[in-house]
Amino acid sequence: MKKFLTSPLGHVIGAVVVFAAMFVLPIAFGGGNRIYTTFTLIAIFAIASYGMDIILSDLGEVSLGQTVFWAAGAYTTALLVIKAEWDPFLSLIVAVLISMAIALLLGMVTIRTREFVFSLVTYASAIIASAIVTNVPLFGGSDGLVGMPFLSIGGMELRSAAAFYPVALVALAVVLYAVARFRRSRLGLASRMTHLNPELTATMGFDGRKTRVLVFMLSAPASALAGWLYAYQRAYVGPDLLDQFFLLLMLTAVILPGKRILFGPLFATAILVVQQQHFSFGGDIDKIVLGGVLALVLLTSKDGLAGWFRAIAAAMNRPKATEPASDGPPARTVLSQERP
Repeated sequence: MKKFLTSPLGHVIGAVVVFAAMFVLPIAFGGGNRIYTTFTLIAIFAIASYGMDIILSDLGEVSLGQTVFWAAGAYTTALLVIKAEWDPFLSLIVAVLISMAIALLLGMVTIRTREFVFSLVTYASAIIASAIVTNVPLFGGSDGLVGMPFLSIGGMELRSAAAFYPVALVALAVVLYAVARFRRSRLGLASRMTHLNPELTATMGFDGRKTRVLVFMLSAPASALAGWLYAYQRAYVGPDLLDQFFLLLMLTAVILPGKRILFGPLFATAILVVQQQHFSFGGDIDKIVLGGVLALVLLTSKDGLAGWFRAIAAAMNRPKATEPASDGPPARTVLSQERP
């Protein structure tokens, strides 16, 4: 069963079921604006989380600067669309290229770093980016950039959440396909080797440093695409995009289900967004809940919910201790046997 679920055919069937459910569920829940907004946010934040997923799950590094790519996508889109009136999809192409250029720069800077040093350097990049967008007038300062128009496709403006949702759903399908293809590619194999056995990587003909930079660059387009969608969905871009809340959300969405599970970040994002949208405790308390869930999972299982389920299944399948026979004398162990 596990072999089938991780096979290409299993992924195709799973994708058909998941996307059919995501298309039908908003209608089943009444099809209101709030319901479509919830499902749209699930798709957008899941896309952003998949950028984090391939770095954490495949490369084995924790990038705390992933919000930089997400914010780069949103700010580039807002600048080009609001100030220069660019076409939405041309702005998307430029947003993706800029995010990849930033990823290349960060990848070159961190090429010799691993683990906590890598995490600290990437976190510093997020702090620097936050300071830039808050203080440089081009980015609107603390007020951000307002006035995003509705997304227009073929001259038709998508004015409602129900009209915008299919665009987010198609974007999610593209990202899921790209992640699945990456994990079956030579680069995906090289990234896992770089993570699991760096010494063996070179003997197998892989360049570990080049692999790290390439994977880091490949993670950026997904986050930039999510930023592009979020700019149109919210009609506003501001410094809060670099807030720790979005970083926590991406990390939790990847760690909660367990690493290298294709639909895991989507499943976890759905749980987190539904809590935020329909069972919210308020801004700061929601951050505490999010951080608490992340800490609980990290402290109890390195493989997230998948690790919990495996532990429960192992406990249920563990054979029970054999009870001693009721008739006859008790068996004597070898250690207690007396010499004749």
